[in-house]
Amino acid sequence: MIVFWAVPVMIVAANEIREQLAYNSADLSNTLSTWTFSDAQRALPAIKRCHGSIDEARTAGCPQDVLAAKAAVDQQANAQYATRKHVLFGYLWTAFIGYWVVPAITLFVLGAIIGIIRRSLRHPLKKTDARTTHDTSHESVHKPAGAAKP
Repeated sequence: MIVFWAVPVMIVAANEIREQLAYNSADLSNTLSTWTFSDAQRALPAIKRCHGSIDEARTAGCPQDVLAAKAAVDQQANAQYATRKHVLFGYLWTAFIGYWVVPAITLFVLGAIIGIIRRSLRHPLKKTDARTTHDTSHESVHKPAGAAKP
């Protein structure tokens, strides 16, 4: 039964991974393709050559201070993307434990308890079994000393 529970959990996890990675990827590509300039940089005539990737802007003649600022922003965006990915997989691991492993263990323990109770009710301890297992010391006390064992 727990294997069947894994199917909806995996469907939800796959959808979550797909949606979050698509959002994070779009956010990363937006950050990498966006150029932000200060007022002083906008006044430069060479600023119009700053577009596309950093390598494209460098070959087009973009000023070095603008390229350095863009490189720092790109590095920060890549670090944030990696952090988001790490947090996403950590969240999914926690969800896997919480939504699949814990219910599986709970169902197993409940099944084991029910099985033990059913078995003990189906095969109760008989009086003769109880006396022989618990009162074996009394038999040797009540027998006469010269009596042979059967």
